[in-house]
Amino acid sequence: MDQVKIDIIKNGGVGVIPTDTVYGLVCVAFNEEALKRMFEIKGRAENKPPVVLIADVSDLQKFGVELSGRSKILAEKFWPGPVSLIMPIKEELNYLDQGLGLAIRLPDDDLLRKILRLTGPLATTSANLQNQPPARNAEEARKYFGRRVDFYEEAGDLCQVASTLVKIKGNNVEVLRQGKVKID
Repeated sequence: MDQVKIDIIKNGGVGVIPTDTVYGLVCVAFNEEALKRMFEIKGRAENKPPVVLIADVSDLQKFGVELSGRSKILAEKFWPGPVSLIMPIKEELNYLDQGLGLAIRLPDDDLLRKILRLTGPLATTSANLQNQPPARNAEEARKYFGRRVDFYEEAGDLCQVASTLVKIKGNNVEVLRQGKVKID
């Protein structure tokens, strides 16, 4: 991704990029207006939080998240990788999680993590309109969103398997969505 697209994201833009799982609509996680715009573009209810992509485990501090117990075990086993862990975050960031806990993932893609180091953590949701199949490539994403997004980053076809979504509360672990990685 070129510097122009990185600057667009950093300045509150919304784009479509390939992730380590599916194409995603993305915006800076700490920009509440950009997040609202991303949800409007998708037609997604605001009470369904995004997944936040981070470049390094140290980024968790920005959200007030500390890995311990089950979350630490799962992160050590599956990160970097296609497993999103839902954990509680700082109260002042509740616009990101709607009180449901924030899904955070450390992707297994060196180029994507390099981009995340430049943009900061990104809020993402699959590149599709609500209740439609995820876009397999940037062209399919264009059919969904047209000019409503600020840019598209093409990387060919990607699989259509989202990340596995795991909610952690204390020592309880609940798989909310089986994705690319199967967890019992």
